[in-house]
Amino acid sequence: MKLVRFGAAGAEKPGLVDASGKIRDLSQHVKDIDAATLSPSGLARIKSLDPATLPEAPAGVRLGAPVARPQNFIAVGLNYADHAKEANLPIPAEPILFNKLANCIVGPNDDVIEPRGSTKLDWELEIAFVIGTRARYVAEKDALAHVAGYTICNDVSERNFQLERGGQWMKGKCFETSGPLGPWLVTSDEIQDPQTLDMWLDVNGKRMQTGNTKTMIFSIAHCLSYISQFMVLEPGDVVTTGTPPGVGLGMKPPVFLKVGDTMRLHIGGLGEQMQKVVACEV
Repeated sequence: MKLVRFGAAGAEKPGLVDASGKIRDLSQHVKDIDAATLSPSGLARIKSLDPATLPEAPAGVRLGAPVARPQNFIAVGLNYADHAKEANLPIPAEPILFNKLANCIVGPNDDVIEPRGSTKLDWELEIAFVIGTRARYVAEKDALAHVAGYTICNDVSERNFQLERGGQWMKGKCFETSGPLGPWLVTSDEIQDPQTLDMWLDVNGKRMQTGNTKTMIFSIAHCLSYISQFMVLEPGDVVTTGTPPGVGLGMKPPVFLKVGDTMRLHIGGLGEQMQKVVACEV
């Protein structure tokens, strides 16, 4: 299934995408695409419904992030071998973890606000997984059973804040609108192997990133298992898993986003996003 949330920001309704690509309204059956809905029993309940019996959403309706109010938004850094090479950094011995704040999450096609003082705004195309079953000390062989589904994340980053201002990476990873998710949450039963997905990102129509999840240093199963040794992952939590080569910081000379630029992101089976960079007006 492809689960969505649609409508005005802050007033999204739960929905699903039917076989013809139409968005169907689930609000008579579930409150939201949240922890309860993403549990195995919640997903089974939705799967038992006939999409043709559900009301259609208005044509052209805005899509919100496909997960409502996650408790945690965790990221894995430097997780593609070819990206580590372009960054001239060694392959990490263990996954590098950092936090993004849940309140930086926006819809897949919402504007990205350039933060005040930004000089090095960058893009990062990533596959994210969403937890469906509580994960605590999970073995790698059992890890994917805890995943409700997968979605696209643009881990928008301000490199000056992240790397040149001291402190944790999250300084450059948590600003307003820095976490577009969507367009859909594709349930795990529809993704046969999350480690074989092609991915690309364009800026202003020019291809910048091209990759495949097969070049991850640490697989999604490994990342989930690893994280669960240090903290408990709850249903609805989002984990984004690193970016392939082609980020602006890695170019020679570096290239960074400016107001008016557009980003388009694609991962096979997970759909596409598009965002425009706008100025901060407050």
